[in-house]
Amino acid sequence: MRKASPSFQIDCSFPGGNIVINRIQHDRIELSQDLRDTKGWWFYWCFRVRGAGGRTLTFDFTDRKVIGVRGPAVSRDQGQTWQWLGADHVKGSGFSYAFSDDEDDLRFSFGMPYQESHLNAFLDRFTNHPLLRVDVLCTTRQRRAVERLHFGCLQSGPAFRAVLVCRHHCCEMMASYELEGIIEEVLSDSEAGRWLASHVEFLAIPFMDKDGVEAGDQGKNRKPHDHARDYGETSIYPSVAALREFIPAWLAGNRTVALDLHCPGPFGEFHEVILCPSRLRNEKNWKQTMPFLEALETTQQGPLVFRTADSIRFTTWDGKPPEPSPPTFSAWIQSLPGVCFGAALELPYANAGGGEVNQSTARAFGHDLARALCFYLRERTDS
Repeated sequence: MRKASPSFQIDCSFPGGNIVINRIQHDRIELSQDLRDTKGWWFYWCFRVRGAGGRTLTFDFTDRKVIGVRGPAVSRDQGQTWQWLGADHVKGSGFSYAFSDDEDDLRFSFGMPYQESHLNAFLDRFTNHPLLRVDVLCTTRQRRAVERLHFGCLQSGPAFRAVLVCRHHCCEMMASYELEGIIEEVLSDSEAGRWLASHVEFLAIPFMDKDGVEAGDQGKNRKPHDHARDYGETSIYPSVAALREFIPAWLAGNRTVALDLHCPGPFGEFHEVILCPSRLRNEKNWKQTMPFLEALETTQQGPLVFRTADSIRFTTWDGKPPEPSPPTFSAWIQSLPGVCFGAALELPYANAGGGEVNQSTARAFGHDLARALCFYLRERTDS
């Protein structure tokens, strides 16, 4: 913790915290994101301000643009709930905030962080639910448990299996709210929920990079490679190695779909639409993924709009030809017997086709994903 003056403090000493304080001059703070073991540049940051009631502070970032299109996110309840401040708070590479007299403990972030505490609070809503089981996939290098969730059809042999993984890049937190929405729909009494609970066993790994999530790391481009690029000949991360050992036996050749939930970078045309960026990697898998994407576009009900055309138009993130890279989760799982498709899905941090992405709308999009899976799989029940 570093004191800015006798009257306020700025720090990142909490789960998910990430900031470097470079200079404090009166009510102006120069700061930057902590890149730690990141190769190159990335944009995640999250810090806490205490004791600044009644003051207006300006926060200037010194390492490129790291504030998204809806401005920074703020939490007034110690990181449980978040709201976008809005672009009107942003000036240049920084933002200002006028603290009311009673605002003694606020958190600011690039996005809306989702930690182990959020998952625990969510799971507490379903304690002893017969359609949800919480197991442990493995223990991380830093001795944290990696949760392995099973939900849906647990009491009898399912007709299908579905695999959902999150946080291969630990800073991509909006995918976690999306996962909550999927689980809520499957455990609900809706028509889709009842069908999925009777026909599909879901396996979900909420935090593939659990240590990074809790430490507040970037995760993307972690040296020597990140978790998403750990599906080559030998996996160096315990969670990836354990998942690769567990899944083949669990699938047992059953018809399976798999989604790797991500968030894209913060800026650019394809970073502000919901996207499946799989078209150029494997043409066969793309053709098998398309019916699901079309089902999603047809059945969606929530405020965030998915358009298949955006994924079809996608070429590369930066306009350059894709470079060869180590296999990803979706590339690896496509090779297993019985897998219908394995795909990555990118949910933007703040803006999706003009719609606001936040904790609530990301969950709503998760409900849409579950309903689309129901539609897609029902069509294949007798095939």
